[in-house]
Amino acid sequence: MIDRCLRTAVPPRFPLALLPTPLVAATRLTDALSCGPLLVKRDDLIGFGVAGNKARPLEYLLGAARQQAAQVLVTCGGPGSNFCAAAALAARIAGLRCEIVLWGDPDGAPNVALAEAAGARIIATGRAGRDEVEFLAAERAAELTVAGVPAFAVPRGGSTPIGALGFAEAAAELAVQLRALNRVPAGIVLPVGSGGSCAGLLVGLAEAALDIPVIGVSVSRAPVPIREAVLGIAAHCAALRGTAPPSSDRLELVDARGDGFGRITEKERRRARLALDTEGLLLDATYGAKAFSVAVDRLLDGPRSCLVWWHTGGLVPAVAQVVARPDHRPARPVDEGAVR
Repeated sequence: MIDRCLRTAVPPRFPLALLPTPLVAATRLTDALSCGPLLVKRDDLIGFGVAGNKARPLEYLLGAARQQAAQVLVTCGGPGSNFCAAAALAARIAGLRCEIVLWGDPDGAPNVALAEAAGARIIATGRAGRDEVEFLAAERAAELTVAGVPAFAVPRGGSTPIGALGFAEAAAELAVQLRALNRVPAGIVLPVGSGGSCAGLLVGLAEAALDIPVIGVSVSRAPVPIREAVLGIAAHCAALRGTAPPSSDRLELVDARGDGFGRITEKERRRARLALDTEGLLLDATYGAKAFSVAVDRLLDGPRSCLVWWHTGGLVPAVAQVVARPDHRPARPVDEGAVR
């Protein structure tokens, strides 16, 4: 009875993604590195705009917003936020208006342009910090609701227990794929920003009785506070699903902040280039390249055991990086006939 009552709190899913996303062996990459097998979970191929893994939490967040008869989705982030662009497009499809509270300078940011193309109203705060915009977004949602326009506030990255439901389901999806391949990986590597994806994955793996460590690559917060955030979201997500909180010892956090948020190291840049050259994978500097580099480190330094690396997407900034850095593209072959 308790389980049934708790599960009534789970909102309806608003379908966006084409699931399951593929789980594929990166054989050309591992041959080039002479290392153990790497399986890539291709959420970059999720089939909803260029949202990547952000489509998963948005399915439940939009479901909750519609269930509450919201007319406006209010979220927040930085000018490079993949989530904000995806939220704007998802809100449009769901028949909601979208407002985005941004820190930093939005001018020239591809994801901001994409959000505006989807009809979002951008509220640029200028000097407001990354944490402050969450307060401002909640304040704006309350202001709209008081004015008679019901609004639904979503924090950065959609990292709430409701948003984490999407990755709890992703874990069940992964479990089926691993059984089909007869693989039990030594770990699952994925980037961690605001923590919702990692939290949901822990919940889903526990439910599927898969004792696989989750290796979260932190790109913006110190390991201790992000660990607390992930486990807190996971506990509340598990409660929504009527299950026990996942064990904290299945979570490992790697500090990949380096010189700061969004700043890529030369090693990470080389590894991203290798992923592109061997498997055709596009990796953004903020999330994808950092998590992928950690996965490669584990493959090279440890025993020849299998790893799963979760490609979360980030295609808009990844393409923008390639366009902006011609020195990282191979030279075009000379067409001698044309030259003559």
